[in-house]
Amino acid sequence: MTILTKGANAPVGGTGITAELRSVGDPVDLSALLIGADGNVRSDADMVFFNQPTAEAGAVTHVAAGAGGGERIVVEPSALPASVESVLLVGSCDPDDTSRTFSGVKELSVHALEDGREPVVFEVPPMTDGERAAVLLQIYRRGTGWKIRAVGQGYADGLAGVATDFGIDVADDTAEGGTGTGAPAAPAATPSAPVPAPAAAVPPAASAASPFTKVTISLEKGEQASISLNKQEPGLEIVAALEWDGGSDSRREKGADLDFYALFVPASKALRGPVAAGTIVKAAHKPEGTALRPGGGPAVLSKRAAKAKGGAGVVYYRDLGSLTQDPYIVLDGDSRVPGREAIRIVRPDEQGYVLLCAYSAVENGVGSFQSFGAHVVVSDGRGSTVTVPLFEDASTRYWVAIALVDFTEPAGAAIRHVEAYSGPGSEARPLLHIDGTIAMDAGPVEFK
Repeated sequence: MTILTKGANAPVGGTGITAELRSVGDPVDLSALLIGADGNVRSDADMVFFNQPTAEAGAVTHVAAGAGGGERIVVEPSALPASVESVLLVGSCDPDDTSRTFSGVKELSVHALEDGREPVVFEVPPMTDGERAAVLLQIYRRGTGWKIRAVGQGYADGLAGVATDFGIDVADDTAEGGTGTGAPAAPAATPSAPVPAPAAAVPPAASAASPFTKVTISLEKGEQASISLNKQEPGLEIVAALEWDGGSDSRREKGADLDFYALFVPASKALRGPVAAGTIVKAAHKPEGTALRPGGGPAVLSKRAAKAKGGAGVVYYRDLGSLTQDPYIVLDGDSRVPGREAIRIVRPDEQGYVLLCAYSAVENGVGSFQSFGAHVVVSDGRGSTVTVPLFEDASTRYWVAIALVDFTEPAGAAIRHVEAYSGPGSEARPLLHIDGTIAMDAGPVEFK
């Protein structure tokens, strides 16, 4: 049996994947969405639930709960047309009872079964912030094959939130509360009360002419993904979250205090150099290249960056940053127990490079970041989500550089999987150069 943690993935075959929902407590409905290359459903026919149990001539099928087991979705990846990039499995609470949330659901898991392969199981972490729907699993194309990824992304606004993110029109009671289906439905002939979401928050149906497409991906080691951004869009916010569950009970007992850091180079100072951003270099590396902005480069320093070794600034628990002035980056707080710390980034037009790092306090003892279940999730609030997992079981390491967000791309931002560790026992912070390269064990030492 393969157990997936949130954000992790595993290969699957091309035929006969049965995903079974299991839970204790309040009932949970299971549905599926077929997603195209633009990150949206192609039409209402791409929604699969018990009132619309098949799509693509049976390539995706809903099976009701019964004596044979819980509610299931059966996917035949090889039977899906090329226009379908992924299938999302969605869990939701009773749409007719808005008091029901996932806080009333215990031991929620999805078991993916396939002939000739070990079962793949995602034990969904508890959702206690009022979530009424969640994207649980993603079955997606990877090269010529397929993979399955544990998502666990909750929505407090229920199926309406899921619908908004994946291009389903919710204006006519299509997502929750009007059909009793537990899944988004086609518009009714006589609409009832509309879902309380502003029209501007509901994306239009995807168009081939649209320059911005949504990305949902879990990066492999060394891989990168790009998010399309209109950098002048008012209110645009990128959220990078460090999530960790502490791993096993024994691991949590030893200590599980991780700290999230953002090392940043502003656009006014960033260089595009001959060495690719995100490359690990030696501490003596001398950045070279073309300034991102005319007159920019090393001579132009933000207040925070001017004080920092290597020229990059830092946002962390002792300097939470700001969203209203330089650096337009803020840490939402310091969690000393397993959970989540979030870094919010606005004004992408003012950003050059942002390196997302984590520090493990000495008090945690020996153990890898992977053993904490640590990973980073980057989202744009417009439906794109990039998960950056950790693959190495590196013990006695206090620092890990997890991902680089490269805002020097003209049409958006590239998220690069880095996963570079400090030397054994080293407390020195990573160093981000102004050309986006990274030197480990080269920054300052600062004890919590």
